[in-house]
Amino acid sequence: MASSQTLIFLSLLLLLTSTHAATKVAPGPTPAPLNLTSILEKGSQYKTLLRLLKETQIGEQIESQLNNSFSGLTVFAPTDNAFSNLKAGTLNSLTSQEQVSLVLYHVLPRYYTPEMFQTTSNPVRTQATGNNGVYTLNVTSTTSQLNVSTGVDQTEVSNSLYTTFPLAVYSVDKVLLPKDLFGPKPPAAAPAPEEGADKPKDKTPSGKARAPSAAADASASGAGLRRVGWVGAVVGVVFVGSFL
Repeated sequence: MASSQTLIFLSLLLLLTSTHAATKVAPGPTPAPLNLTSILEKGSQYKTLLRLLKETQIGEQIESQLNNSFSGLTVFAPTDNAFSNLKAGTLNSLTSQEQVSLVLYHVLPRYYTPEMFQTTSNPVRTQATGNNGVYTLNVTSTTSQLNVSTGVDQTEVSNSLYTTFPLAVYSVDKVLLPKDLFGPKPPAAAPAPEEGADKPKDKTPSGKARAPSAAADASASGAGLRRVGWVGAVVGVVFVGSFL
């Protein structure tokens, strides 16, 4: 009897063990790391941006940050036509560091959906923004339209290329030109006068000191004669009066 009960118990234990093992879920495949380059390549009209991302090495930095960030990133991607519409020589006129700043200006340091932009305060910081608050932009959003303004130009977001956290990529028809690079430059300050420099003298065009004019000489001479005549008249009156 005891052996029969033991056999039943072992059978039940074996059944429970096999059932538990069968209900275990096999682990799914590890998600592939996000790759901004592959997203832009699928769009087939971002060759200039892809070249800049590679030359400045910003593409590698973005992909590294995407896979190690809790805030995510947002990228405004200008099309090849957007770069073609720039003034000739614009990109070549920038230094290497300025090109880095231009690319980073198109990247926001957090993930934004179009709905999130409706409640975002302007100005919006970019990856190029430093501690002094430069390289910011303004984003205005409605239920049907998203506009981006830099202070130099503005553009409408044409479509979304990717909007799954932690990355959002929006296509734009203009290159975002930061005011800090492309805005009007302040006028150059006038050079300060040298210390000890003499005040300019009243000179003629030939550089010689101006001679008194004839009219001034005549005026001075006439005044002198009038003074002499007045004194002589007074002396004459006194002289005549002494004999009276």
